[in-house]
Formats: sequence, structure tokens, C-alpha cells
Amino acid sequence: MPIERRSLLLAAPILTLSAGYACAQQTFPDRPLRLVIPFAAGGSNDVVGRLIAEGMGARLKQPVVVENRGGAGGILGNDIVAKSRPDGYTMLLAGSGSFVLSSLVQPRMPYNLTSDFTPIGFIGDAPNVIAVNPGVNARTMGELRDLARSANPPLSYGTAGVGTTGHAAGALLAQKLGVTLDHVPYRGTAPALTDVLAGRVNLITNAAAPLKPFLADGTLRGIALASPTRSEILPDLPTTAEQGFPEIIITTWYGLVGAGGTPGPIVATLHRALNETLNDPAVRQRMAEEGVELHPSDTPAAFGQFLAEDRQRWADVIRNAGLRID
Repeated sequence: MPIERRSLLLAAPILTLSAGYACAQQTFPDRPLRLVIPFAAGGSNDVVGRLIAEGMGARLKQPVVVENRGGAGGILGNDIVAKSRPDGYTMLLAGSGSFVLSSLVQPRMPYNLTSDFTPIGFIGDAPNVIAVNPGVNARTMGELRDLARSANPPLSYGTAGVGTTGHAAGALLAQKLGVTLDHVPYRGTAPALTDVLAGRVNLITNAAAPLKPFLADGTLRGIALASPTRSEILPDLPTTAEQGFPEIIITTWYGLVGAGGTPGPIVATLHRALNETLNDPAVRQRMAEEGVELHPSDTPAAFGQFLAEDRQRWADVIRNAGLRID
């Protein structure tokens, strides 16, 4: 058989597979998709994820089925997506704590944060409130710093657990104020908040929406919003930047990623559906009620750049604080 003929025959299966794959990309999606939320049902992550799933499903003309897979601070759900087929049919609701911080405080991860995920798009963020029990004699960031410097024993802060966003936020606060704060971890935000309200713990940082009722009735005192700009749901609360502490920025953010190696055209389709969802006035209103400020990314690559920068920022804080989960 001539070499040219044999080469064509050998290449035929490859050409057929390539054509089939290209066709699959052109018809994407042709079946239901799934969105893995790495937390149990309920809470802000679930609300955000389900709003995104419903909106994207309508625009992709295929249902986006939500799958809650909580455990290990988000790592179990992340791992499902990392090991899924890179075809765009499985997405992850990535978050500041469950995605970035978990990779920094855990010594051994079942996936590689850089190579095993493909950025799709940024959703938005919820600036955190720095709040204290009303018995704490501080109303501003300056007063909190001065009180913390003289406190003996140190002021304490409650969090949803070791290695969570709240834990890293407390470490950032201590480093930037030049003070010592005692970390008191709990199994979830609710019990931590309960002890702050009871005065057993002094301080908490958390997204604004869950704290708003307690700030309104005076059982919790807001010191500052850890953000460059004020929040629509707490317009009267000054920011850390306004009070002279612009380096104290703490947000709970959300974004979408897929499995590493997902083809560019498929990522572009998902990114477009995500941004169209985020520009829906009804979605924007519902997100605002959850305290989430929407910031659609211009491109998937822009979201990827944000992920790299955010991880580096928190890596410095966590290294300096020695935060590790053994």
C-alpha cells in the first residue's frame, strides 16, 4: 500500500473524532448541565447558585441542575468538578473560602487549583461587616485598634471554623491593625454569631445580609464595612477605607469554573449565558437582597487573573499567620 494511502487511512479515525468533537462544541449544550454547590442546601451560597442555575438554564435552553455536595470546607464538591469530563456540562460555584482559602490552609489537596479548573466568569461579592458585641467599647476602626492594643486578655473573634473566610479575615485584621486577636472557631457561622450576641466572644466578620437584622435591632454593633465603597443594604455603615484602613478589604465572592481543559468555545458560551443572567434586573434585585454586588467579568481570562491575584493576596496573610489545617 502506498505510504500516502496508508497515512490517510490511519488519520481517518482521528479526523472523524475531531469532527465529532467540533460538532459537539457547535451544538453545546444538547443535554442538561449540572452546577455543583460545595455546601449543603440553604444559606447564601445556595441562593446565589440556584439563581445562576435558573438564569443560565433559560438562556442555554437546557436545565442546569443544582447538586449540593458539602463537606471538608468545599473540597469534596470542588473535587467532583476537578475530576469531571472537560466538556462544560459540569460547573462549580467557586467561592473565596471554599475555593481559594481551602487550597491555602490544607497541606494536601486532591486536585491542582491551577490546572484542574477552567475559569468561566465572576459573579460578584458580598463585602464583610466587622461587628462587635455592644459591650465592646469601640465604635470606629481606630477605637477598635486602640482597644485591642490594650486589651488583656486579647479581644476574641468567632468564626465558622479553622481555615474559613472568617478565620483568614480575623488574621488580616490583626495584621493590619498591629494587634493580637484570639480566634474562637465554631462549626458554622450560626453558633459563632450566637456567642458574639451573648457577649461570650467580642468580634465577628461576616457578609452583611445575615448580620443586618442584628445590626438593626442593636444587638450587634457595626464597626465598618470591609470594602472600598458602601453597601446598598447598609448605606449608613462607613467603610474601612473611609476610616483610614484601605488595606482591610474582606469580601465573600462567587464565580463559576469548569473542569480543566474545557474548550474555549464552550467556555465562551457559558460565560455569555452567565453574564446575560447577571444583567437580568430580577436577578440583580434578588442578589442585592442577599448583599451580593454583581461584577460580571469581561472575559473568562479576566476572572482567571482575579483568581490568581486573590490567591496571592491571601497566601501572604495565611503564611504570616501560620494558618494550616493538619
